Amino acid sequence: MKISDRMLQVEESPTLGTSNKVKELKAQGMDIISLTVGEPDFQTPQHIRDAAIKAIQDNKVNHYVATPGILPLREAIVAYHETHDGITYETNEVIVTTGAKDALYGLFQTILNPEDEVIIPAPYWVSYTEQVKLAGGIAVIVDSKSENEFKVSVADLEAKRTGKTTAIILNSPNNPTGTIYSQDELEAIGNWAVEHNILIVSDEIYYNLCYNGNEAVSVASISEEIKNQTIVINGVSKSYPMTGWRIGYAMGNKEIISKMTEFAGHSANPAAVSQYAALAALKGPQSVSEEMQQIFEKRLNHFYPLLEKIPGFKLVRPRGAFYIFVNAKEAAEMTGYSSVTEFSLALIEEAKVAVISGDGFGFPDYVRISYTLNEETLTEAATRIEDFIAKKAKD
Repeated sequence: MKISDRMLQVEESPTLGTSNKVKELKAQGMDIISLTVGEPDFQTPQHIRDAAIKAIQDNKVNHYVATPGILPLREAIVAYHETHDGITYETNEVIVTTGAKDALYGLFQTILNPEDEVIIPAPYWVSYTEQVKLAGGIAVIVDSKSENEFKVSVADLEAKRTGKTTAIILNSPNNPTGTIYSQDELEAIGNWAVEHNILIVSDEIYYNLCYNGNEAVSVASISEEIKNQTIVINGVSKSYPMTGWRIGYAMGNKEIISKMTEFAGHSANPAAVSQYAALAALKGPQSVSEEMQQIFEKRLNHFYPLLEKIPGFKLVRPRGAFYIFVNAKEAAEMTGYSSVTEFSLALIEEAKVAVISGDGFGFPDYVRISYTLNEETLTEAATRIEDFIAKKAKD
């Protein structure tokens, strides 16, 4: 059967690929600790589930709803960001999507023409480059350095700017590094983007997950000029937690949002029941999100020192999200593997610990390790990894 050229150039998501492999092995009865998953290990709060049930019982979810999202949810999104960021949007500047990933996909389909360039700082979330490809664009990668906490500067970006540069992706807190850009750093990048009429795509899905006194700043909150040059991507999946409900959203220029809505009209928009659940999340008590943030902070502070002392691992302490990005090149060499990818596969098969190889994030010498499990399990995972390296290095 014929496959389109655009799909032939797209690579499988390594996060989903590894997660699926882990599920298969677990189904075979293997005791594998998975540090791969990008979702909280908490259940959706009861008041949110109750709101979804009530919406069903009240016959609110039986028919099509407005393509950009139900009006009460868009109003709640506007109110939330006005309260938390001091940013004012109109409801026609908001579209609700089937997860934040869908918001990004719809945005790139809306703004990119063939060979338009999108600057993407590396390491990056695995789907950015592939979604740009699917829209006919060109992903222009800007490598960062661990000694600068994986951040890029205006000088780094300017070195990659051309006449075809259409957008830049910012992700703070970052997946996979946990890096958070300061307000001054964002202001400098924002002003550079305004000066050169480059759209800022600000992925803020981990916005509420910051630790040890660190806080994330929405780039759109810095100035009206930067806000007008920015499309903010966010959602309820990571913060509440509601990954299975698949609700994300985009906010920004009403012309772009309008065209994204037209695109969604020819693809799909989120299920009504999920939208009523998201409405309850945004308007209800925020204590669940705050408690989860505190638990993740405790896990980070417990797990980071355990990984830090593993031979061959080099780490930069994350400030947000729920990942630790580890340089494992030396560990791979110590254990006789020619690449970190081979090393990470061996961890699954022999140590029974699953991590994500960094090649899908643009940094092949690294692995992404998620700390969304309880402290006892994280301790066991670190022990298994350390024992595996010690045994292999001795052999």
